[in-house]
Amino acid sequence: MTTPVDPVVDVLEEGKRPLDSLFRPKRVAVVGATDKHGSVGRTLLKNLISNPFGGVVYPVNPKRPHVLGILAFQSIAACPGQVDLAIVVTPASTVPSVIQDCVDQKVKNAIIISAGFKEVGPEGEALELKVSEIAKKGNLRIVGPNCLGIICPSSGLNASFANLMPQKGSVAFISQSGAMITSVLDWSVSQKVGFSAVISIGSMLDMDFSSMIFYLAKDTATKSIVLYMESIGNARNFLSAARECSLTKPIIVIKGGRTDAAAKAAASHTGSLTGSDAVLDAAFKRAGVLRVDSMSDLFEMADVLSKQPLPNGNRLAILTNAGGPGVLATDALASHGGAVAELEPKTVEALNKVLPPAWSHGNPIDVLGDASARHYADSLAAVALDPNCDGFLVILTPQAMTAPTECAEALSKYAKIQGKPVLASWMGGPDVAPGAKVLNDAGIPTYAYPDMACRTFNYMHQYQTNLESNYDRIDLKVDLEAVQAGKLEAQKLIGKVRESGRSLLTEAESKLLLKAYGIPVTPCELANSPAEAAKAAEEMGFPVVLKLNSTTITHKTDVGGVVLNLHTSYAVEKAYNDMKESVSRLASPEGFEGVTVQPMIQVKGYEIILGSSLDPQLGPVLLFGTGGALVEVFQDSAVALPPLNPNLARKMLQETKLYKALLGVRGMGAVDLDQLIQIMVRFSVLILDLPEIKECDINPLIASSESILSLDARVLLHDRDVETRDLPQPSIRPYPHHYVNVIDLDDASKVKLRPILPEDEGMMRSFYARASWPEGCKPATMPNEAENEVCSLDRQHLIRTCFVDFDRSIVLVAEGHEDGEKCIMGAGRISREEMSDDVTFSLQVLPSCRKKGLGSKIMKRLIELAGLEGAACIKADVFSENRRALRFLEGHGFALGATNAGKLVPAQLQISSAPLLGRRNPSKGLANDRKPTVTGINVSS
Repeated sequence: MTTPVDPVVDVLEEGKRPLDSLFRPKRVAVVGATDKHGSVGRTLLKNLISNPFGGVVYPVNPKRPHVLGILAFQSIAACPGQVDLAIVVTPASTVPSVIQDCVDQKVKNAIIISAGFKEVGPEGEALELKVSEIAKKGNLRIVGPNCLGIICPSSGLNASFANLMPQKGSVAFISQSGAMITSVLDWSVSQKVGFSAVISIGSMLDMDFSSMIFYLAKDTATKSIVLYMESIGNARNFLSAARECSLTKPIIVIKGGRTDAAAKAAASHTGSLTGSDAVLDAAFKRAGVLRVDSMSDLFEMADVLSKQPLPNGNRLAILTNAGGPGVLATDALASHGGAVAELEPKTVEALNKVLPPAWSHGNPIDVLGDASARHYADSLAAVALDPNCDGFLVILTPQAMTAPTECAEALSKYAKIQGKPVLASWMGGPDVAPGAKVLNDAGIPTYAYPDMACRTFNYMHQYQTNLESNYDRIDLKVDLEAVQAGKLEAQKLIGKVRESGRSLLTEAESKLLLKAYGIPVTPCELANSPAEAAKAAEEMGFPVVLKLNSTTITHKTDVGGVVLNLHTSYAVEKAYNDMKESVSRLASPEGFEGVTVQPMIQVKGYEIILGSSLDPQLGPVLLFGTGGALVEVFQDSAVALPPLNPNLARKMLQETKLYKALLGVRGMGAVDLDQLIQIMVRFSVLILDLPEIKECDINPLIASSESILSLDARVLLHDRDVETRDLPQPSIRPYPHHYVNVIDLDDASKVKLRPILPEDEGMMRSFYARASWPEGCKPATMPNEAENEVCSLDRQHLIRTCFVDFDRSIVLVAEGHEDGEKCIMGAGRISREEMSDDVTFSLQVLPSCRKKGLGSKIMKRLIELAGLEGAACIKADVFSENRRALRFLEGHGFALGATNAGKLVPAQLQISSAPLLGRRNPSKGLANDRKPTVTGINVSS
């Protein structure tokens, strides 16, 4: 069975992609080129002309007729031919006028090398804003300012003032620090490391990490991407680009700032536990990005991931000819999450046949000090078949009876074991160097010490876990529509609190908020006198708890605001009076506003904290972990970005030590994890639905084998003077609930048309199996044929369809019933591709639904959503013989063009545009007014 691929994006002028004119320009102007020795302008021009890139270089300097013997021009306008790339090295004060010249001459890209912008203060920031406004109007894309430039060894372009031109390779390096790039280039020469691209992005006025990642994801010369990051930039764009790219190419990042630099709200338990570094870790995991700790790890991992497959688990088999290194390897492995594989009996039997009787008979596999090349090779061949082994480390120490080079040659034929990486540690100096080279040349990464190899293996497992765990499925569904039912009630409550001028909700109000989203809470009765409290207790039933009701005091226990286990009315009245006195003494009389009376929960359970706070870069952040009064002491917690789905919620649970206890321990029954996951998902929806919430803690959430209940909750809102448009946005766009609707088909049956969910993977697999893809509708052009060819359905296709990034694509599914079973009857997608305001679309329905008008109704809804998402135009290229598809498009308002040489008919539909679909960087104002592009499409009605 074959399936359709996603819409094609690369039918641009002469097959070019938008940033090709940056990385492979035909005409380059250097504005500020000069003969002055030691100047940036001279170095940059010399680099361009010393490294042939197949284009023309124009020095621009109004004060000189020639620069380095090349005819100079007064301005960009004076340059003959259309300039693709302008490199600006003039003083900051002159840059706005230079950028205006670029816009007037329709230059596509500019690299601003010049410094002196926002990094120097308000005056520089004003200059940068002016440059941004000019570039936006002219559709000019900018790298920088304050950057080193870019180098593209695959095209020969050196548009930088670096001293070295690196050799060609498959690693793309993107850095915010120009000094880091020069250091890496110097190191790369001695280490013979090659690059597909080296990019200094500077202050990221326009193009940032995401812009480059989107381009490099489809660059055939790039096999892996490494990043040196100081700030993430636009978080939503970065995560969007990284999530898409990491499915096919590894992204490895080193980020400075492990210390907690985030401002913390002292009143928030969650805020005190979610430092900026922990949140960044969570973001990188969510995007499938591997974070490393050192620059050597950065390039080491890029090299390893290009040579060896990722392990499917953390179990390593260690072969060694010395016991000590094997022990060190075991320690290094276990210290960072790895494990020594337990060999199957069959493997032990096989090793008995090829090794001397004195071998270790376990893992590490000590092949003994006199091991020959054959011993090594036969041992590796035996353990390679063991299903308990996820990877292999071969250690050799130079001993009298061991030949390092011969052993390496014997092992080299095992460099490619399906799905299992092979690493080596050839310990020693000159004697082992030739053998290490043999292994490296064969594609087996080799290390001086075994602990270094184990660190690499653990990184590989961590990266594989990041990729796979994000796309796991569990058989648990959360009814998001039911969750949304309480949204209006919650909004009214928050509106009422904000209108009163308050930002802190009382406990009673906080619990009403949770209850609206189906999160279980304990009963809570307000009382404003001892008598009222006693009466409420009598009606509720003893024992009870009294808690302070206050709109100003955050932590009740600090002022004696919680009294437990009250069994009589007298005890309740006394507790009321004692609490009032204590609050007045320790805080203020105004802080006491009565009490809440709640039942005393006597079920033995675990105290959990479930909370949310704001990260300055990534917006709302969720926290789950061990709760209670000592929450900051235990610090057993996991951090994640909303929105959560059941799988991501489970992943949060598993990252805590508490998780094992929740499964049941020491006589305590297991907690209903499905119910807990439901609560976590509902909580994440609440946080995204109500951006007015600044902080929220449920602490404790008591979980036992009998029930899960919120005993206490605290909600802090943003100040009333914070406008809705200024409220922090989530770094991952939440599920668009408002796009769910029910439609009538032509036969009077109904289907639900809604955005897709990860849980739909099973139904989508069934849908593709039942649907057919009409002849003549396959893509017109494929930017990467190996990736985009029409092929048998695989998991990656389902991931791209079901785990959709709503910031870039909207996938609608028509959910209905056939033969009494719920199924997907049709699916349609609109997608905004890189650097375009237009969208492509794809559409497919079951053959049984074509006469019911389902295809037409999905198409109309896609057009409507394209407008709501801000698309300027929907475009398609359809084979001319596919008359049915062409009639279908004409019937929906598409204008058809003339058939081209490839027998493709262009079709387009103009749409009134609003804010952009998946806008790149709205905060910087450079996302709008881009030129439309021509894109390819698959169409099936």
